[in-house]
Amino acid sequence: MQARFCGWLVMAALLLAQAATAQTFPSKPIRLVVPFAAGGPADTIARAVAERMQAIVKQSVVIDNRAGAGGAVGTKAVAMAEPDGYTIGISTAGALAISVSMQEAIGYDPRKDLRALTLAASVPELLVVGSKVPVTTLPELLALAKAKPGTLNFASSGAGSMPHLAGELLKQYGQVDMAHVPYRGAAPAVTDLIAGQVELMFMDIAVLLPHVQAGTIKAIAIGSATRSPSLPDLPTTAELGLPKVVADNWYGIVAPRATPQPIVDKLHAALVEALRSPEVKDKLALQGAIVVANRPEEFAAYIVTEIDKWAAVVKAANIKTN
Repeated sequence: MQARFCGWLVMAALLLAQAATAQTFPSKPIRLVVPFAAGGPADTIARAVAERMQAIVKQSVVIDNRAGAGGAVGTKAVAMAEPDGYTIGISTAGALAISVSMQEAIGYDPRKDLRALTLAASVPELLVVGSKVPVTTLPELLALAKAKPGTLNFASSGAGSMPHLAGELLKQYGQVDMAHVPYRGAAPAVTDLIAGQVELMFMDIAVLLPHVQAGTIKAIAIGSATRSPSLPDLPTTAELGLPKVVADNWYGIVAPRATPQPIVDKLHAALVEALRSPEVKDKLALQGAIVVANRPEEFAAYIVTEIDKWAAVVKAANIKTN
């Protein structure tokens, strides 16, 4: 009985300490880890959020770029950080979902080692074809692929990337045979698509939109559940009969797993306020990103769903890990 009473005292003391810490949080700068180099989409989104967030919490929010292994290096750094709320990170579908199936040892489990704070934004993948490909709609593209099995090439920004897996979804549910051509990044893939070296690709809408507007490539469908404000007249893959061909490249904010709940609540409130501000929404819209800003439990459930979804695609397509 005495041991149980002592246990209650210890638990009560811990709860009181957490509450006291939360009341003064934050009392120093917050570090926002970006697991990619400066200048990329994740970095741009993080800087927009950080600028607004620091005005809300009355402390500096410092960007810490830690690139490597497709986002795994920086995301692992967040998982291993002190769980005091002063280290958080922005991460991606690749580092939080796809990497679980694609890399044998990433050094962390997104489901066990990280605390989901909020799904910041999603960026739909746009399906495009080269200007010389004789199709203008998704049904026409599928018909061409079925008429010439194995002859159409779809490009991606690398093996296991979101554009690659989106293409594999199209192959699977469109019941077509196409060859995957991986590139080392989006830029060379787009260059070869324009030049006619490959016939089609999925890619973040912000990357492809200028070329669609210039007429050098043709937009076929939005690979998302809803239409994009950037191309409101372009139908989704679901509208065109392929509801399971959905590939959003998303960005979420996470913290170390043991971060106390009162601090999680404060971080979540500040992040949501920042994300929903007009200035941040406008900046993210330039990246083709749509603000989500959901609850931590919703984001945590979404991560699990995405892990399972992409694991099935990797297995079905027999994609080898690096």
